[in-house]
Amino acid sequence: MTYNTPIDRPLLNGIRTALGISGVLALILGILILVWPGRTAMVVVAVVAIYAVAAGLVYAGLGIFSAQKGGWARLGHIVLGVLFIVAGIVAFINLPAATAWFGTFIGVLVGIMWIIEGIVSLSTLEWVASRGWTIFYAVLSVIAGVVLLFAPSWGALTLWLLIGISAVILGLVQVIRAFTFGK
Repeated sequence: MTYNTPIDRPLLNGIRTALGISGVLALILGILILVWPGRTAMVVVAVVAIYAVAAGLVYAGLGIFSAQKGGWARLGHIVLGVLFIVAGIVAFINLPAATAWFGTFIGVLVGIMWIIEGIVSLSTLEWVASRGWTIFYAVLSVIAGVVLLFAPSWGALTLWLLIGISAVILGLVQVIRAFTFGK
């Protein structure tokens, strides 16, 4: 069943513009990741550091200026705010080291998640019809997780490059959609 309801011209142009802009931004991001993976990762970590400082200021402000909260809640917000601010400042002081640490952290985190995902898959064997595929998936997931734990930086770089490739492909498709939408 297809619907051929006409779309108002202003709405159509707005959708095309949104598709085009999001496609171009994704394409630029993907190219930046593929051409300068390290520098682009540093920019991402810098954005996270800016967020940490901003969130820290908000938490500290909540602790300092909130009259409704009790003493422990206020103290907790202030301490959390200070921790966020310190983390953001430390990241800015040595952005390359923070980027390497962040990549390693993500690699270890994904490795642990894959191991847990494999174990959880094995726990569902009594309810699945395709036991062979479930076992295969679980073993593959655990092995991939262990490999990632032993080489988290390599794994994070591989995942980062896959994000770059995906962003380029999806960006190009989105730009094509912008030109063909509604025709």
